[in-house]
Amino acid sequence: MSVLKITKNNFEEEVMNSSQTVLLDFWAAWCGPCRMLSPVIDELAAERTDIKVGKINVDEEQELAARFGVMSIPTLVVIKDGRIVNQASGARPKAQVLSLIDG
Repeated sequence: MSVLKITKNNFEEEVMNSSQTVLLDFWAAWCGPCRMLSPVIDELAAERTDIKVGKINVDEEQELAARFGVMSIPTLVVIKDGRIVNQASGARPKAQVLSLIDG
């Protein structure tokens, strides 16, 4: 599955009402660590058909960033059944991102 662009317009449907676990990547174009993490996120989206992967541009979606208390980026949030089950800030290797999802 490809990475979804999550906005306030599709957030409820794609994230909160999803039957699948959702990995959200809060990022910005000017953020170096975000650019380092991006290929890992894209890879996971392609490999893991059991999860939904979405990216939220914090510059475009400040409301969603505030809703999740995102203070630094990149921030990864894992949501299951409409609830946050894991959250971490900073670029990290693929194995650590997988442990956030499967934790």
